[in-house]
Amino acid sequence: MSKAKIAITMNKNLLEEIDRLVEEGIFVNRSQAIEAAVEAKLGSLHKTRLIQECRKLEPVEEKELAEEGLPRDETEWPKY
Repeated sequence: MSKAKIAITMNKNLLEEIDRLVEEGIFVNRSQAIEAAVEAKLGSLHKTRLIQECRKLEPVEEKELAEEGLPRDETEWPKY
């Protein structure tokens, strides 16, 4: 995957924390630390969005849709 160079401005305390993580060997450099943080945040946002969308579902309606077309009598189930 190709990468693009960007310039950012951030709180000095955050930068010091990133530098500490780099010094401890948790990350190779600042770029890797910031990239990991952005990826984690985006992943979290995607999960949050899925949760929000799931909350919009109506359980009774979803169950009816899932069972639509299923035979009511268990003897009608196909044998595998």
